[in-house]
Amino acid sequence: MQLLRNFATVGGYTMASRVLGFGRDILIAAALGAGPVADAFFVAFKLPNLFRRLFAEGAFNSAFVPLFARTRNEEGEEGGNIFASSVLSWLIVTLLAFTILAEIFTPFLIWGLAPGFSGEETIDITTFYTRICLPYLAAMSLVAFFSGILNTLNKFAMAAFAPVLLNVVLIGTLTLALFLGLDPPDAAFALSVGVFIAGIAQAVTLYAAVKRAGVKLTLSRPRPSPRLKRLLLLGIPGVAAGGITQINIVAGTIVASFWTGAVSHLYYADRLYQLPLGIVGIAIGVALLPDLSRRLAKGDVGGALWTQNRALEFALMLTLPAAAALIVVPLEIIVTLFERGAYERDDAAMTAAALSAYGFGLPAFVLIKVFSPSYFAREDTVTPMIFAGVSMVVNVGGAIGFAMLLAPQGLAHVGIAAATSLAGWINAICLFVGLVRRGDFRADATLAWRALGFLAAALALMIVATLVAQGLDAWFFASDTMTAALALLIVVGASAAIFAIVCEASGAMGVRDVLKALRRS
Repeated sequence: MQLLRNFATVGGYTMASRVLGFGRDILIAAALGAGPVADAFFVAFKLPNLFRRLFAEGAFNSAFVPLFARTRNEEGEEGGNIFASSVLSWLIVTLLAFTILAEIFTPFLIWGLAPGFSGEETIDITTFYTRICLPYLAAMSLVAFFSGILNTLNKFAMAAFAPVLLNVVLIGTLTLALFLGLDPPDAAFALSVGVFIAGIAQAVTLYAAVKRAGVKLTLSRPRPSPRLKRLLLLGIPGVAAGGITQINIVAGTIVASFWTGAVSHLYYADRLYQLPLGIVGIAIGVALLPDLSRRLAKGDVGGALWTQNRALEFALMLTLPAAAALIVVPLEIIVTLFERGAYERDDAAMTAAALSAYGFGLPAFVLIKVFSPSYFAREDTVTPMIFAGVSMVVNVGGAIGFAMLLAPQGLAHVGIAAATSLAGWINAICLFVGLVRRGDFRADATLAWRALGFLAAALALMIVATLVAQGLDAWFFASDTMTAALALLIVVGASAAIFAIVCEASGAMGVRDVLKALRRS
């Protein structure tokens, strides 16, 4: 029951954050469109946002949670507080130094993230926006640290709620910008300031939550220790392994910067497939790591295998229908959510093509989040890092090759999205095979049967969604946004119904069975 509650808590707040994020992106599309100013802001936001995804969504926890939990078990709460305080002292010093250097060398960071940007004006505004957003990077690292403490104490709510604050602040900023009629450059400046404010709000909120949880943190002169060395040794490969999807997206941004508008089209597509990834993959990854760590520490290998099977089952049940929908009706989704203001039909078509390519990789991205905790719980972050490196090579080579292949058709960004999906599958397969060879994962009969049922249901969903969307074609492409929204709701309702029917008929559903199994944990 506790595992299910943790899934629901993290997933629920993540869903709230992503839904608000959609509202934010709808407003961004209306205020900035998909031109040079939007490209400049998205690149400026990419660096700190990358750190949020790398650290706050599980990678930092892969190193910190097992060590913090072990310290509390061996030395009590006081020992845990001392260790956490030592980490905080080093973290603050490192972040201050890094932020100062980043502010000084911002133009070089811009060149690294978007080497294809040309024109002094474009580079100048990107540098300007980036320098305003950069402190958000430091704030997110602190948020990750505080989240690790709370997750170790089995308190997931506030850490999962923190990203909601970002979207609330940015939605307020965008609403004000649109109300005042700001032009795109001024609206992007206001957004950059909003990012800065949101970072501070999240860090302060989580510090207060840690304090309420009874953890006493103090600052002192940073001193080396064996545990800090261990944290560093685990943390560096953990970040690379846990955040490979985001690293691949950055690689895609670099390649996309050589084509005008490609960065923006990939951003909007990325935001859409990140919704199911965040709700399912990240929620399971964050909640699964402490559970597996506790079971393995007690020597309960059978219980750990059972938990992995049920987590994978839960992930497939929620991810396959989402991926199927993104593949077959991407244009209808994009038109309904984004087509207004400065964001036009051509932009929607370009974004939809990338979204469909990302849809093929969505199951792999979620599987990475499910398989990785099995390595992290055993304090093995090196093996996932090696697999991440392999997939990164595939992603970079594929992004360049596919982009150049599709560039004559104006679809370079679709090639980049396809390369990201391919790299995701390479990574997921390597993680799975590695676990099986080590004897750390075995699929039970229940998982195998239900996985086949979920796959059949997803195929049926694709057929029904396509037919219903074609029947409502005039509704989707009417000028009335509410009509398009109603059409999308009908498609979603029909798709959900057929998925549930096929799952029930095949014997795969059993949502009740899944919940009963999770309660036994």
